[in-house]
Amino acid sequence: MAVIATRMKLSRFLRAALAGGGSRSPFPRRAPPPPPPPNGLASRSDSARSASGLAAAAVAPSEPEMVGSRSLGMEIFGVKEYEDYRRSLYGGITHKALLVDAVGTLVVPSQPMAQIYREIGEKYGVEYSEDEILNRYRMAYEQPWGRSRLRYVNDGRPFWQYIVSSSTGCSDSQYFEELYNYYMTDKAWHLCDPNAEKVFEALRKAGVKLAVVSNFDTRLRPVLRALNCDHWFDAMAVSAEVAAEKPNPTIFLKACELLGVTPEDAVHVGDDRRNDIWGARDAGCDGWLWGSDVHSFKEVAHRIGVQV
Repeated sequence: MAVIATRMKLSRFLRAALAGGGSRSPFPRRAPPPPPPPNGLASRSDSARSASGLAAAAVAPSEPEMVGSRSLGMEIFGVKEYEDYRRSLYGGITHKALLVDAVGTLVVPSQPMAQIYREIGEKYGVEYSEDEILNRYRMAYEQPWGRSRLRYVNDGRPFWQYIVSSSTGCSDSQYFEELYNYYMTDKAWHLCDPNAEKVFEALRKAGVKLAVVSNFDTRLRPVLRALNCDHWFDAMAVSAEVAAEKPNPTIFLKACELLGVTPEDAVHVGDDRRNDIWGARDAGCDGWLWGSDVHSFKEVAHRIGVQV
């Protein structure tokens, strides 16, 4: 009866809003994405963070306007009312599945990218300063990648060879391999939230399924194994493996398929508004922005309805 009453309340509110607003829709419309750079590519708003590892965000296709009663309901009622409504539907929790972005949310680089490029490159003749390497990296990353539709294809070597040589002026294959392999080790990365394991254990005990959703090449699985956190997740949707990069809804739908849930059962947490939040919502999932909507995985669990 509580579920029926809640749904009736939502229905009455929406009808009243529509009746009182004339021809204008009462639902806030998502602001259109910012215009692309002159070269026609969409890049992450936090380009400095993108440049800090060998796993930055990739080319993003244009996005249709976000629709869906759940996201609109959250905007109208407010976060608390919306989450209370979902708990009434799911028996005390808001979502049956949690999707997690990798770089910038689950893990972060342990040292600045330009520092590593320079330090490893010194013995191969790299002479650029860290500032020069960073600027050249950004310029190279923003250029169109014409070899394939996706930047991260399989192990991503052709793309990263181009990035490394453009950033440092060094095309030595041994330099590239040393740098490439470094970013597959636990020296290169650390967990963003040191309490993540405890939180994920509590979520799984509560019946919440977990998946990683990431724009990354095939090194992601070895990276998470090196950090001893791959077993925390029931599934991984990696762009190089599913042939789709965020914000393309396909990668989110694949994660839901792997978990055996519908998109409306899932919430995705990530640090990039365009790739993570808009992409998840276009797929039919909820989306929480890391560092804004939530600041720790304990806070994520609390919002889902799981105490840690």
